[in-house]
Amino acid sequence: MATSFAYYNSNAMVVLVMTYLAIGSFMVAFAGNFNRDVDVTWGDGRAKILDHGKLLFLSLDNASGSGFQSKNEYLFGKIDMQIKLVPNNSAGTVTTFYLRSQGSSWDEIDFEFLGNLSGDPYIVHTNVYTQGKGAREQQFYLWFNPTTDFHTYSVLWNPGHIVFYADGRPIREFKNLDSFGIPYPMNQPMRVYSSIWNADDWATRGGLVKTDWTQAPFTASFRRFSANACIWSNGVSSCSSSNAANNAWLSDELDSAAQRRLKWAQKNYMIYDYCTDTKRFPQGLPLECNVTTKA
Repeated sequence: MATSFAYYNSNAMVVLVMTYLAIGSFMVAFAGNFNRDVDVTWGDGRAKILDHGKLLFLSLDNASGSGFQSKNEYLFGKIDMQIKLVPNNSAGTVTTFYLRSQGSSWDEIDFEFLGNLSGDPYIVHTNVYTQGKGAREQQFYLWFNPTTDFHTYSVLWNPGHIVFYADGRPIREFKNLDSFGIPYPMNQPMRVYSSIWNADDWATRGGLVKTDWTQAPFTASFRRFSANACIWSNGVSSCSSSNAANNAWLSDELDSAAQRRLKWAQKNYMIYDYCTDTKRFPQGLPLECNVTTKA
């Protein structure tokens, strides 16, 4: 039986936000330039930054994929990236956009875009890791073709919840249920990462469809990276409680209209939810699946 509690009490939220705001001068990272804001970390020339830092391309061939990471680490933020995914036959490929901390007990917030045969829809694979443990997958189709134009994928990460967005529409929410003994990412700063790589052992139809290397190179395009976020440096957050008006996202909640949009996306486009997979969890679903919250 699900447990209910009034989580988003306004006074409690104020206390929660103030708890995680470190003392320091206000500074956030905004929409920027790839030359300035990211480091290409692998790919041996397969990652290219063009148009004076406005565009970034990641490519995959049968020798290697490629990837980049943000120069800054963040502890809470609203992160946006516009991505145009690999067109045509992209089966076996995975394009990623995610946040991750360091160490063996890492936190991670994942967008993974699983490639397809020409004409089939991409699968958007989401996951949340806390203290090195994931297995919290939800998967979606999209209501648009993600290969013909750029679309915005966003992660809101604040002390109250994590929200995944596609073109401004929430598709998934993971709430802070730390008071119930469910770990929540709130202590480890994370960098933003993106990559493209070959995963044809599992990515398309469970690995039944392999990568067609005659279609290589496979290229995903990125632009308008925006990190409205608290930069973490030398153990100090750049966000200050005295600038709460500029940090509105730190206490952002899903209002009733956003909740309706979330339910619409989940009803019409969700194709997998770990919280309904009783075969995978025969000893019982993860605890967070049986906790409900009230506005």
